[in-house]
Amino acid sequence: MKIKFLGATREVTGSKILITTDEGKKILLDCGLFQGKGLETDAKNRNIGIDPSELHHIILSHAHIDHSGLIPYFYKLGFRGSIICTNATRNLCSIMLPDSGHIQELDAKWFNKKQAKKKLPFIQPIYTVNDAENSMKLFIGVDYDRRFYINDKINVKFTNTGHMLGSSVVNLEINENGKKVRLAYTGDIGRPSNRILKPPVPFPQCDYLITESTYGDRIHEQMTEVEKEFYDIIHDTCVVRKGKLIIPSFAIGRTQEIVYVLNKFFNNGTLPNIDVYVDSPLAVNATDIFRMHLDNLNDDVHNEIRTERDPDPFGFNRLHYIKKADDSKALNGDPRPSIIISASGMAEAGRIKHHIANNIENPQNTILMVGYCSPTSLGARLQDPKRKEISIFGKIHAINAKIMRIEAFSGHGDYNEMKSFLNCQDKSIVKKTFLVHGEYKVQQFYSNVLTEDGFKKVEIPAFGDEFEV
Repeated sequence: MKIKFLGATREVTGSKILITTDEGKKILLDCGLFQGKGLETDAKNRNIGIDPSELHHIILSHAHIDHSGLIPYFYKLGFRGSIICTNATRNLCSIMLPDSGHIQELDAKWFNKKQAKKKLPFIQPIYTVNDAENSMKLFIGVDYDRRFYINDKINVKFTNTGHMLGSSVVNLEINENGKKVRLAYTGDIGRPSNRILKPPVPFPQCDYLITESTYGDRIHEQMTEVEKEFYDIIHDTCVVRKGKLIIPSFAIGRTQEIVYVLNKFFNNGTLPNIDVYVDSPLAVNATDIFRMHLDNLNDDVHNEIRTERDPDPFGFNRLHYIKKADDSKALNGDPRPSIIISASGMAEAGRIKHHIANNIENPQNTILMVGYCSPTSLGARLQDPKRKEISIFGKIHAINAKIMRIEAFSGHGDYNEMKSFLNCQDKSIVKKTFLVHGEYKVQQFYSNVLTEDGFKKVEIPAFGDEFEV
């Protein structure tokens, strides 16, 4: 059996891992889109290093676009195998992939306008909404902890990682040449204490481990400290400075967690008398999917619902979910203090770019980053303290608003939390560990952490590296 790494190698985006069995069966673990600065990642997404028509299966760890977002492109290029994932992941992909297709179409349209002025050739979108919708026909949803048999030699079981709704460790068993190989791919690992999701659970013993390393060199703050810090930012921005708090947030998971915290502030009477807007059609639809999968949510949320103290943990007076573009545009003309939560979390696409462009020059306002941003993204560039101005939609804006960051809202565990999660494994049995989905310097630090903890032969693969196991 061979393992080939085709994405998220020494970087935090574009997860793709190709498994080729000795009998020629080709299985792709995740099928992620490379995300970054506009169309700079276009070539990476088009040149995928594999013929999709030769693939037999795609197995998804979770629905985030950097793990699932190239599925419609693979479909467009001839992939017609099965896509296996948890039920919640399938439901989230049904809204996230068409939304991503819409963004691809808009990006291509915007780029082609510039090309037309220069009399240069046009490009086609990587894929369209239609490609995304068609690809959904290939999905198979599987419950957590149920072993799904692809055939008599290959089976998979999903166990919860607590990273986002439906996220999982892919526990793959492959029987060939008279032996069983157990491969575990963690996808992204959540935190042991999550405000809304059930915590990660131990996963079955593996022979080979592929694991993420996003925050492999950091320790997060405690949740209670983070909520106080969040409240202080709200009070300073909206009460003291009478400005707007703009929060770029991933529509799935992060937005629902932030809304849940704001809901708690509202219930205990500490939320200022301001309106809160979730300005993302995708986030609105995703929140409905969260309501469909209450079994994935933790005891705290269930207790709130059961006691009828709060039948809807994702809704309260003064909270407005916005779908229409005209209503989104109207927010920019409203001078009143407010909180605007909008996608995407890296501020690379969607309505959030407009909100940042319209509010960044006002010193009354705050832009609050609440998760990881890839180095070339708008979100990362905003956090450079030396930067005094920034280009958005081709226009230069002075950075007068406060730029702040709370990383502990991230759905990724820190290195101690990830290490603790992996300690369910007997390290003497794990033959090799591969680190993916992390910046190279971070991975080097985390590799030492795992080695000191007893893991043998920790590898940091580069793009295209292939290993025989």
